[in-house]
Parts: sequence; C-alpha cells; structure tokens
Amino acid sequence: MGAQRATFAAAALILGGGGLVAVNVYASATESGSAGAPGQANPSNQTWSGAGTIDCPDVGSKLAEVPQQARADVDKELALLDQQVSDAYARMTSEQQAKAQDADFVQSAILGPLKEKRGAVIDRIKTGFKNAGAEAPNSLDALATCTAVPADPTQNNPGGQNGNGQQQNNNGGQQGGQQGGGQQGGQQGGQQGGGQQGGGASAVSGPVAADFVDITTLQPNVAQKPGSGGNASTGTFTSSCGVNANKKFNTDNVIVAPGVTNGAHHLHDYVGNQSNDAFATNDDLAKAATTCQNQGDKSTYYWPVLRVQDGTQEFDADKNGGGLEGNVGKVLQAKQAQIEFIGNPQSKVVEMPTFLRIITGDAKAFTNGPANANAHWSCTGFEDKVQLTDKYPICPQGSSVVRSFAFQSCWDGQNIDSANHRTHVAFADANGNCAGGFKAIPQLTMRLVYDVPAPTLENGQVKNPYAVDGFPEQVHKAITDHDDFINVFDASLMREMVDCINAGRQCGDGAGGGAGGGSGDNGGAGGNGGTGGNGGAGTGEPSPSPDASSGGNDATASATPTDTQTTQPPAGTPGTTEPTRGGQTTGTGTGTGHTVVVPKADISPSAAASDTAAAPQGGAPEHHGSEATHRPQTPAAGADTPSTQATAQDTSPAGSQSQSQTEPQAVTGDLADTGTNLWPAAAGGVLVIAGLVLLRRIRRGSV
Repeated sequence: MGAQRATFAAAALILGGGGLVAVNVYASATESGSAGAPGQANPSNQTWSGAGTIDCPDVGSKLAEVPQQARADVDKELALLDQQVSDAYARMTSEQQAKAQDADFVQSAILGPLKEKRGAVIDRIKTGFKNAGAEAPNSLDALATCTAVPADPTQNNPGGQNGNGQQQNNNGGQQGGQQGGGQQGGQQGGQQGGGQQGGGASAVSGPVAADFVDITTLQPNVAQKPGSGGNASTGTFTSSCGVNANKKFNTDNVIVAPGVTNGAHHLHDYVGNQSNDAFATNDDLAKAATTCQNQGDKSTYYWPVLRVQDGTQEFDADKNGGGLEGNVGKVLQAKQAQIEFIGNPQSKVVEMPTFLRIITGDAKAFTNGPANANAHWSCTGFEDKVQLTDKYPICPQGSSVVRSFAFQSCWDGQNIDSANHRTHVAFADANGNCAGGFKAIPQLTMRLVYDVPAPTLENGQVKNPYAVDGFPEQVHKAITDHDDFINVFDASLMREMVDCINAGRQCGDGAGGGAGGGSGDNGGAGGNGGTGGNGGAGTGEPSPSPDASSGGNDATASATPTDTQTTQPPAGTPGTTEPTRGGQTTGTGTGTGHTVVVPKADISPSAAASDTAAAPQGGAPEHHGSEATHRPQTPAAGADTPSTQATAQDTSPAGSQSQSQTEPQAVTGDLADTGTNLWPAAAGGVLVIAGLVLLRRIRRGSV
C-alpha cells in the first residue's frame, strides 16, 4: 500500500508540473501585450491590444464661418476638444497593463468616453451658432468619433535618461495605410517608458528610427522655379529679429487660442514682438518691445522649439506643454533665424493689413494628413538639392540642420483672420497667380539653422534623436512642423517693403550683409546674397565656413523664389501622388546668388529613402487642421499658472546638465524577463523532475 501511495504521489507531481508547463507555454503563445510593462520589446513579435496614437477629426477645420459674437466661446470649446484628446492619449499610453489584459480596453475605456465628451462640446458649439442666429454645419456630429491607430511594438527606440536616472525606451510602431495611391508607411512612435517625470508626466512617444534619413543617401528632389512674368515683383526685404537670445518661451497660441493658457500644448520660440502670449490684444502687440533691428517691425514670429532627447531636464520638464505632455530633452537655440519677404512672379504685391495672422503648416499633419503640411527639412550644403517634408535629416559632419518655411502669399483683401485661420489667405497657383479675387502680398519666408548633435541609427533604433515639439498624439513627426506670424509692421515700413519688392530692389536690415539683431537679442537674419552672392550671415556671429559639399557660404540667396511652382520630382521618387502646390522658400545660396526653391508639401525623399510617414487616416474625413491647439483657461490642479509674457531664465538651469549615458538596446529574454515571465514553467519543470525521481526510487525499492 505504501508503494502504491508513493506511485500515485509521483504521478500527481508529474501531471501537475506538466500542467504548469503547458499553461505557461499556451499563455506565452497567445499573449497580446508588450510583455507586461511599458518600454519592453515583444519577444514573439506579435500584435497587441495597444494603439500608437489617437486620430480625431479636426472640428475647427470645418468651421470656416463662425458668427463674430460666437467666436470667443467657440475658440474655448475647440480648446477643450484638444485638451480631451491630449488627456485621452496620455491615458492610452499609460495603461499598458490594462490594454494587454483586455483587447477592448482602448475602445471601451478611452475612445467611448472621449466620443461622449466630444459630442457634448460639439453640441455646445452648435448652441453657440444658434444663439448667434446662425446654423452650424451639419457635418459636426460625425466628428465626435475618434479612432485608435495601432502600433506594432517590434521596434524599440532607446531614449535618454530622465533626471531620476530612469531609462526611457520607446516602443516604436509601424503604421501602415494607403493614401493618394502612394504607400504611406512610416514608423510611429509608441510608448516611451521609464516611469513618469515630475511626479505625473505622461509617457513620451517618438521619434523612431524610421523618422530619420541620411541626407547624403538621397537623390536631388528640388525642381527649378518657374519663370517670372513681365509684371513680376522681384525685390526682397529682410528683417533681422535675432534668435530668441532673450529666451522668451511659452506654450500659448494667441492666434488660435486667445485667452487660453497652454493653447499650443508645446513650447514656442519667439522673435520680434515681446508681448505675445495667450492674453495679448492687438493694442498690446502694437505697444510691445521688439527684438527686430528695425523698431518699425513689431511683428511676432513664433515656431515650436527643436529639442534633442538627450535626457536633459529642461526648465519645463514638469510643466504642461513640456515634459508633462511628452516634449522632453534639451531645447536647441537656432544659430540663425533669417526672415525675408519676397515678391510674386506674375504681379506686384499690395500691403499686408496690420494684425494679419498667418499660420503655415499643420501641427496635426500626422493625423490630419498632408493637405496643409508645409514642413521643409534639409542640411546646409544640400538645401538646393534635397528637401524633406516627413523625415528628419541626418546631416554630415560640418553641416547644420535647416528648417525653412514659405507662408501663404495671397490675401482675400478683407480679413485679418478667419475662423479656421486658413481661408483668408492662400497659396498662389502653379503659375504664381492668386485666384478668386485674392491679392498678392509680400511672401514671408523663414530659415532656421541649428547645430544638432547627429543622431545615430543602430539595429533599427535611433540614439539621441532630435525632434520638433508638438501635440503628444502627433508623436513628434517631422511633417507636423509649422510657423506662425502676426503682422505688426508700422504703416510706413510696410509701404517701404512693398515699394522695395515691387521695384526689384534688395532692402531691409540684412541687405548687403547687414549685422544682427536688436533689443537685447543677439543675432539677426543673414544678409541678402545679391546677384553676385555678396551677402554674408548677418547674425552677429562669425559667418559659417564654406560648406564642403557646395563650396559656398551659408548666406541667403537673393534671387526671387516664389510660392508657386509645378513640382516634377525626379524619376523614382516615391509617394508623390498629390497634386502639386505652391509654397516655396529661399534656401542657402552657394555664394553665387543661386536660388533654392522649396515647394510646399510636395517634397519627398528620393528613391533611396524609406517610405514617407503620413497620416494614419486613409479614407478618413477630410481634415484641414490649423494649429488649433487649445486648452481651457483654468489649469488643472497642480498645473502651472499661465505663462503670460513668461521669459524662461535659462534653458539649462543650474544643476540641470546634459547627461551622457549608455543607452540600452532593445533586448529581450534577460534575467529579469525570465524570472518574471517563466517562473510557472520553471516550477512545473521542478515538479516533473521531483515526480520522476520519486517514481524511480519506488521502483528500486520494489526490486
């Protein structure tokens, strides 16, 4: 009887251990998650229940006409919509465990409640229209529903370390889809783990390795500009306004979110007007100080900052719009910020109205799609050869990163703004004509040059990436770059500008290689190249040395590029499926007055580049999307108070140092993983072995 009991016990041990092993193997084979924790790669390369980002239709783009008496309330409601998306995205990226355990979690716990909240806001917008005696567009109700764009966690992007020494890893994601007949692949950043920053920071996503391309591997894709007509306005006017050496930053956007703190959800650089914040009135702007060398230019020029994700704890690491919304790392200051107004190839230009507001590009272009995208990235020495819209360039040694913008140059002749901040201005057509009764105005072009530590790509991962600030759900895509302008030129200087451009002269602070900025800022726009290329960098700094690739100086070309061109990309250029648009800007010259033409939103990497990163919509409702990035005026508990006219003391406060660290690779199956995920199998194996040993002893005893 004793031998029988022992035999039964051994059999039970063997069966129990085998059961544990089988259960563990089955769970590992069917698990849909990111191995149980943010920032871990999925060793089985399987899909999961997570999502890369949230795609919400842009309500503001559908409101081309809003009754004047309802605009203030509508702006605040639109601000609330953007805040809701930001909050939902933050929760989606932080609830990794819940998503891994419940495939319906994102839909039921995040997207469902978000739809209800958005629906309530849309109802209030419609009520505002009704109270003003107007009727809101019928299409608004359909815009309440958002979708989750799935992410594939097979790519892991090591980030830097945060201030607490915690490692932050990005689970990169592959986002697919077809748009306009072209493959719109693109890697989409996933979760950046490593814990929360500042006791409550939301997770950080992007950029990932596929967002970068070595510019030296690309074929030229910049076409020549069209010819000018007999009535062309061929002059240029330069305004030197510095590089934000005063360190004026805030996360407001007075154009699209007046009276709303943190309306942009990301940090802006400012040059020119020094009173620009969410609460600035036109009177405030008119009375403000300016960093522009010519004090008649009190215009405000502002754009999202560029950061390198090197682990630096910036002054805004624990603030809204900064680290709390995924904008992390060292803020980079442009070494040149060149501002130039140019003419029209077919007609004379008229004066801009005072307080005219223009936004170029789309801060939500990753989810809205490329319709309003106007980002241009390149490197010094390559600007007349290669321009990128949806990739960040990796520049060779001695070359600097360049962001350039060409603003809309046709005005409706009546309005200084429109409800969606788009329809009162437009780009000229391919021949340079302003359609529909619009008038040609001086076209603002801007060129920002940065010394950026070159990121490195290893094993499909990027180390020390740089990225433009943006909405958290836009995952720092290059295509979301944008720029903002409010005209506060005094009347006499505006007349001087128009006369100069129409007469074909080169005028302004930088004409002939003028010196840098004023009002406490150190550096202004570079000098005009002139027909013989006799301009220099007028930044108050030494001129950059000639670039080895071009043999030329980093000077602004003086010939007259326009915002109109029919772009014919080189053969083999992928993803060029949209109709051509206008929108060109001046790039660096080669010291001979050579003009660089940058088409709006039609620049793609050459055939040597990877697929373009585009919007995750593919048949979704049309989104136009301005930088309508709003937030309620009352900050959340514990959030910072409004940064009205806030000037940061330093982007690198005392005690905040750029950290150099060895960053982890996306490795799986280490000891911690084994102990956490394989203990049931290990325990089962021990039980099986114990049962076999016991059974063998019983058999020996019986003999």
